[in-house]
Amino acid sequence: MLKLLKGAECFAPAYLGKKDLLISFGTICLIEDSIPGNLVSGMEVFDLKGSIICPAFIDQHVHITGGGGEEGPASRIPEIGLEDIVSAGVTTVVGILGTDGITRSVAGLMAKAMALEAQGLTTYIYTGSYGIPTSTLTGKPESDLVFVDKVIGVGEVAIADYRSSHPSLELIRALASQTRLGGMIGGKAGVMHIHVGDGREGLDVLKRLLGESDLPVEMFVPTHVNRNKRLFGQALEYAVSGGNIDLTAGMSSGKGISVREALAILVSAGVDLKKVTVSSDGNGSVHAAEGNGLGGKVAALADDIRKCMLDGKIGPEIAIRTVTSNVADVLKLSPGKGYLAPGSDADILVLDGSSLEIKKVFARGRLLFENGAAARE
Repeated sequence: MLKLLKGAECFAPAYLGKKDLLISFGTICLIEDSIPGNLVSGMEVFDLKGSIICPAFIDQHVHITGGGGEEGPASRIPEIGLEDIVSAGVTTVVGILGTDGITRSVAGLMAKAMALEAQGLTTYIYTGSYGIPTSTLTGKPESDLVFVDKVIGVGEVAIADYRSSHPSLELIRALASQTRLGGMIGGKAGVMHIHVGDGREGLDVLKRLLGESDLPVEMFVPTHVNRNKRLFGQALEYAVSGGNIDLTAGMSSGKGISVREALAILVSAGVDLKKVTVSSDGNGSVHAAEGNGLGGKVAALADDIRKCMLDGKIGPEIAIRTVTSNVADVLKLSPGKGYLAPGSDADILVLDGSSLEIKKVFARGRLLFENGAAARE
């Protein structure tokens, strides 16, 4: 039950230098310059010299029950597997429905989240889907937030997209108010996770909502904001004004803006980077009309973060924060998640010190992935 990780460069995500880290019963209990390897008889010791350790990633946007279906039943994407998630360095995942709230359900989402948790992950879900009125478990989004432990917000509600229900400002305001109330009573983040499509209005409806209500800006998380250059321009202004923005991994530099490019621009603009997160949109879909095919991969998250860590304008601390502490803080999962600190969950990523390839993944102290394959501890 005791594991000792020795001699790695530690990003917590703040850089701590070379540290030893002691895990006990799934929790980090000690981080020191040196911890004796014979401290306790039978303790498992991992020599990690030449490696980097950081918090394992939190992916707040994964279609765990599958996406697709927009080109008929044959285009439905199946449920995601554990290895697809942990191989990307992710140990905490938020499941989401997306476009299809008709043949898929929040109940199915909940069941899949429970299955992944039984396999070793930490899982949460958003109640709802693209449309308003939104899908729920109990009949009301605020009741889902209060009574269902895994429900931490509502999403992904779609705006600026022909696949959305084209909700009026009044409908969005009412749903946001229900989300806020449920979060307050349930002691949850109560975030409203908003899919932003390619439509001309972009973030306009969200900016109008904030301008015409007393709803707090921190409860909204617009995602896919790097999908095209015009939308990213709006997102940059929104972030400068204090709003959260969520970048989607795997975006090309053609029509959209890659995570690496977007973060470099945000750094140069002096944006409060604590408000910036990155997610994968994993196991979802992009309509063929948009030219990107079907089925995003959670692996894109690890690929993009690796590129950002190697970029001199961004660096490891900033890159790691966008998928660890920033997400944990926005979703109110910290200090247990998103940080390496005594008392935090032992969700730990071990990277090769040179290539930054993922070598090991620990979830609550359990080794789930090692040297390119799922580990059976």
